[in-house]
Amino acid sequence: EELCAKTLDHTEFTGLGDRHVGKVRDSYVKGDERNIVVTDRVSSFDVVIGTLPLKGQVLNQSAAFWFDRITGAIDHHVIDVPDPNVTRVRNCELLPVEFVYRGYLTGSTSTSIWTAYDSGKRSYCGHELADGMQRHEKLPEPLLTPTTKADFGQHDELTSREELISLGAISEAQYDRAAEIAKKLFTIGTEFAASRGLILVDTKYEMGLGKNGEIIVIDEIHTPDSSRYWYLDDYEKALSEGRNPGAIDKEYVRQWLGEQGYKGDGPPPALPIEVRCEASRRYIEAYELISGKPFEPNLDEPIARIKQNLGAS
Repeated sequence: EELCAKTLDHTEFTGLGDRHVGKVRDSYVKGDERNIVVTDRVSSFDVVIGTLPLKGQVLNQSAAFWFDRITGAIDHHVIDVPDPNVTRVRNCELLPVEFVYRGYLTGSTSTSIWTAYDSGKRSYCGHELADGMQRHEKLPEPLLTPTTKADFGQHDELTSREELISLGAISEAQYDRAAEIAKKLFTIGTEFAASRGLILVDTKYEMGLGKNGEIIVIDEIHTPDSSRYWYLDDYEKALSEGRNPGAIDKEYVRQWLGEQGYKGDGPPPALPIEVRCEASRRYIEAYELISGKPFEPNLDEPIARIKQNLGAS
């Protein structure tokens, strides 16, 4: 509870380059490099709804763990991690698409595959779905279901390969190469999660173009912010009982907001301390289960520490 009063909710460093503010990350761009500061902000329904203690450190270290795992197999933007909350990366041109991979018929947001299916739709992001499926059921095969990459404060929109190409948002060659990378990432993530007793339910990937036009994985991969995880040993029982499988991800916060009647429109309700602490506990558990290492938080005042580690002012 004490840490709830000491969260990193915003940054404003000088000397690190141009500042860009996202929902969760503040980026500082100088030349070919970008310092990504992962704050403790938490977003849901594309809206920043508050902060969770230590979330930025957990998220940054979760992403670092996965980027380290794919090094040598898949090209990515990470250079190093100079601070618990910061990753230094190669600056890339962002592709305006979120590559969302889904392995299960689930979700609670307006753009989720279950929301669409439950409303009677059987075509989703260019994929045809069979009748008679139940909520949380495993899809016959994982589906790539892209969304547009919205500006800060706007909502991502469902789309398809054909629509993105026809709009000129991405070339056919770029989309197909990004889809190939996303499929490889999801396979790696699914297999590794299973070895840790978890199901990687769905996730999103972001890609950028490197100096030579090559497609590079950017942002974060397989973190509790970008991904949904269920406990493997609870899944079948939950399905047979018609309840939500046990989860360790941001869905806990989304469900609490939904219970308050909030779905992303207007100002969000304030998160109670007990919800913030429980959400933070789940993020930490996810990191520890996946990495196999204990989470060791740095409790120094974050602004001063980041300034020192990055030589900022």
